[in-house]
Amino acid sequence: MSKMSKLPKRSEIDDTFKWRLEDMVASKEDWKQRYDEIVALSEAIASYSGTLQDSDDTLFACLQKRDELNEKLSRLYVYSNMRLHEDSNNADAQATAEKANSLAVRVSSSLSFIEPEISAMPEDVLKTYMASGNGLELYQVYMDDLLRKKAHILSLAEEKLMAEAAELAGSPENIFSMLNNADIKFPTIKDEEGHDVELTKGRYVTFMESTDRRVRKDAFEAMYATYKKFKNTIATTFTANIKKDIFNMKARKFNSTCEASLFENNIPVAVYDQLVNTIHKYMPLMHRYVSIRKKMLNLDELHMYDVYTPIVKDVDVTIPYEEAKAKVYEALAPMGEEYRSLIQKGFEEKWIDVYENEGKRSGAYSWGTYGVHPYVLLNHQDNVNTMFTLAHEMGHALHTHYTYTNQPFIYGEYPTFLAEVASTVNEALLMEHLLKTTEDKNQRLYLINYFMEQFKSTVYRQTMFAEFERLTHEVVENGEALTADKLCEMYHDINVKYFGDDMIIDEDLDMEWARIPHFYYNYYVFQYATGYSAAIALSQKILNEGEEAVTNYKNFLKSGCSEYPIETLKKAGVDMTTAEPIEQALKVFEGLLDEMESMIQ
Repeated sequence: MSKMSKLPKRSEIDDTFKWRLEDMVASKEDWKQRYDEIVALSEAIASYSGTLQDSDDTLFACLQKRDELNEKLSRLYVYSNMRLHEDSNNADAQATAEKANSLAVRVSSSLSFIEPEISAMPEDVLKTYMASGNGLELYQVYMDDLLRKKAHILSLAEEKLMAEAAELAGSPENIFSMLNNADIKFPTIKDEEGHDVELTKGRYVTFMESTDRRVRKDAFEAMYATYKKFKNTIATTFTANIKKDIFNMKARKFNSTCEASLFENNIPVAVYDQLVNTIHKYMPLMHRYVSIRKKMLNLDELHMYDVYTPIVKDVDVTIPYEEAKAKVYEALAPMGEEYRSLIQKGFEEKWIDVYENEGKRSGAYSWGTYGVHPYVLLNHQDNVNTMFTLAHEMGHALHTHYTYTNQPFIYGEYPTFLAEVASTVNEALLMEHLLKTTEDKNQRLYLINYFMEQFKSTVYRQTMFAEFERLTHEVVENGEALTADKLCEMYHDINVKYFGDDMIIDEDLDMEWARIPHFYYNYYVFQYATGYSAAIALSQKILNEGEEAVTNYKNFLKSGCSEYPIETLKKAGVDMTTAEPIEQALKVFEGLLDEMESMIQ
């Protein structure tokens, strides 16, 4: 743990550890030129309104112009928001991001006539156009999907209104993000050596891994006491976000917010239900893990601030960034040299923003824009967790790279349902590598526990989040109020269910819902659990079946959204319409529990 009292400013971080956003937009002048081009294109495309039924050539030309406009907008939007994410205190970045966000709404409004006009075309006319051979065949998958969505596409005027309301609809997430990343300041606590250290969201993870229980408890209480000061504001923001989802649900004639969210990627609601029900069935494994942790820590009471500290003593878990990169590179050998060369390219060519600084967005992500290499944001802390985060985010990055370089723009984004698969395959391969190269009993115990922690945090905990998200939406859908106290009560009860009798659920933990940014992402979190289950199956295929499995997996990475995600996974060998992948993953978890228990007897 660093003894500095405050985080460094952005200007104090060595440029070696910063990403190179100039690969997207070279300068302020370049940004202005791109902005003006997008405005001009946005105005020009209006000339196609009301003409799409005129001829196949008109329809094709309009779709090509739309793709050009969206590609240009994507680059400006991603660049502007990533500049804000690197330092949300930067007033210039705030203004630039706001302009880009407003431009995105403007463009969306200008394009809002396209899908209603296509949907209004007689299907026989549309089919004739698609068979004309003028290039429209590129859009066959898109058109088929549009016909599937036809019942939920509104009139031209209504779609335009929905597009113009998008900026307002994004307000709850934007308000929470500014509060969470720029305005909230945490107190100073004393580290293991008695030094005053400012608590931050990045350092919180390191404090939670401390072997000093006093440090863990102090950080835990300080974190949630801070959020508690804003509980009513955050609860109101949280509820506003749900009401936005309900508005969209009703406007587009869906039966629930969950159905509305999953419909985009053609995911049956049954897949969501099946995940929650399967996890409930295997809840005793989670409770068993909690009991093992309590026993190995030799505690009379296990609290939530005890669930991240290593349960194996005397193991060096300090992993500097350079070492983390080397281990990730070694672990991905089963993927072949082409894949690893891209990993190395990302390490060397400034795809990654490494260290935490004042105003930097918390957590980690991979993002990018078509035609440019992907980027990764980290808040590296020299521990095992952030080494796995590096592997995880580079999985996202390579998924993006393979999609961008193998699909046209129209299919150049992989669906959210697939988003967490590639990232977790990288993590699973890293874990297998570490287990195979570790002979020391304590280190093996440490790694087994870390692997079990991934199941706890990614399968069980994300499913818990998913269940909480759906329950809170249902409360508001049923016309009931969601106060801060109600949210705390619901969150407390669901933690009791998931962690069992051996875990003390402190009142402080009841506030955890208030700091989870993914609750603003509209039913995103369940995909961590489904993605992790699919990734365990795919990583086992890569390790056990060799080159053929690697080829199938790379084809999966290259697919983008050229077909529905359930079908993409089936071709890679995993069927998420069944409970089998989730159950297989949980059997791996059960095997880890068995090995852990046999080693500590």
